[in-house]
Amino acid sequence: MMNGSYTYKTLAQNLTLAAMLFLLGGCRKDLCYNHYRAATLRTVWEQVWERNYGKEWSANWDNRYFGHLYHEFIPAVPEGITVLLYNGNDENNKTFLPPTGGEVILEEGNHSLLLYNNDTQYIVFNDMAKAPSARATTTTRTRTSLKTLHPDERTINPPDVLYGAFIHNMADIDLHENCKLDVKMQPLVYTYLIRFEIVSGLEHVALARGALAGMAESVMLRDGSTPDETATLLFDCDLTSWGAESHVRSFGVAGFPDRYYGKAIGKTTPQQYTLNLEIRLRNGRIKTFLFDVTDQLSDQPRGGVIHVGNIEINENDASIDSGFDVNIDDWGEYEDIDLPIRHN
Repeated sequence: MMNGSYTYKTLAQNLTLAAMLFLLGGCRKDLCYNHYRAATLRTVWEQVWERNYGKEWSANWDNRYFGHLYHEFIPAVPEGITVLLYNGNDENNKTFLPPTGGEVILEEGNHSLLLYNNDTQYIVFNDMAKAPSARATTTTRTRTSLKTLHPDERTINPPDVLYGAFIHNMADIDLHENCKLDVKMQPLVYTYLIRFEIVSGLEHVALARGALAGMAESVMLRDGSTPDETATLLFDCDLTSWGAESHVRSFGVAGFPDRYYGKAIGKTTPQQYTLNLEIRLRNGRIKTFLFDVTDQLSDQPRGGVIHVGNIEINENDASIDSGFDVNIDDWGEYEDIDLPIRHN
């Protein structure tokens, strides 16, 4: 009886010791259900279309005057997220997640994570192999009538809605561990409501389009700042009862550190901003107007309202030659051309 009792007791002790040694010595990868390091990301989207640098548009918005509700311009939550994993500054992994977030498998060591939405059409991502150089730009669009507006600038399509977030230098976590991170996805593209007030001759206008020169060509994904390179945004306009307007997305002004994205405001290089309006009259003639909007952009570096007025269409320009009336479906030889996407 004693030998039996002793045998069972010894067996139990040996099993306990074996279990402790197993836990101390590690696990078998083929038997372990989470033999990896992971981070579970839970995303929150900061949905804004302009930043306040003095205009206080959200508090002072006049729905009747603008003909739009302030919230009409707020972008929707995108359809998906790309997460780039960097060891040091080098990219070595990519994960695709739904807009609510999800699990990202990590390597051993310290990491940085770069997040952006991946449901864009015109956005072009460049220099993504290194976190400090990762940036977004947009596709080229040409308009022959604008060759002399800002001859050194690339003419581009307005960018799509773009959000981003950067998590710098996450500490190493243990095998089998899953850390939970709340991530704020912040806007990298903003909207300008551009209004052209035509005080006379509006009835002669068939089509209108515009260009905004001196704007940022790209944005840095890591901190939301814009490099010094400038570009001219090309856009189409809708005719209204008082003139023409357009809702134009942009990276904002160039050479600008974005305080809302976590980078302190510093001095920016003085830059001239030029707004072009091109009107096609019903008789086929093209009228062009040029406006300096530098003062308006000085306190609206990240979205807002740009307004120009007192535009007049001369009756002589609007007269029809030889009874000829053009087809106004498009701009004919003046039609814009989208160029293939470039990759760096």
